[in-house]
Amino acid sequence: MAQTQAQTGTATKEMTGKPLIESDRVEGTTVYDPRGNDIGSIKRLMIEKVSGRVAYAVMTFGGFLGIGADEHAIPWGKLTYDTGLGGYRTDITLDQLQRAPAFSRDPQYDWRDRQREQELHDHYRTPYYWGA
Repeated sequence: MAQTQAQTGTATKEMTGKPLIESDRVEGTTVYDPRGNDIGSIKRLMIEKVSGRVAYAVMTFGGFLGIGADEHAIPWGKLTYDTGLGGYRTDITLDQLQRAPAFSRDPQYDWRDRQREQELHDHYRTPYYWGA
C-alpha cells in the first residue's frame, strides 16, 4: 500500500493551482510539527517593506477560541507547504515554539532592533533574512 506524504513526513513544493497565494488565504492555515501534529496556525505575515519579501509568519497557539492564545514570529524559511496536509510543515517543535522570543503587538516592541531579530533567528537556527 502506498504511503501519503503526511505518513512519510515529507513535504512538497509541488505546484498546485495558482503560482501565487493571497495573504488572507495563508492566514489561518494550520502549521504542523515534524510528526504531523497541529501546533498552531498562521495569524499574519510580516513583510519587509523595501524588498517585499515575507520575513516572518506570526503563529498563534494555545488558548481557547482565540482567548489566551500566544503569538510567536517564526522565520518564513522555516515553513514548507505540504499539499498532503493542506498546511505548512516545520521542523519546529511545540516546545521550541513555547520557549522562543515572543512576538508582541505592543507599540513598544521595536522591530527595528536587529539584536531581537538575531535572537529569534538564532533560537530557530536559521539564517538572517537580511543577509548579515
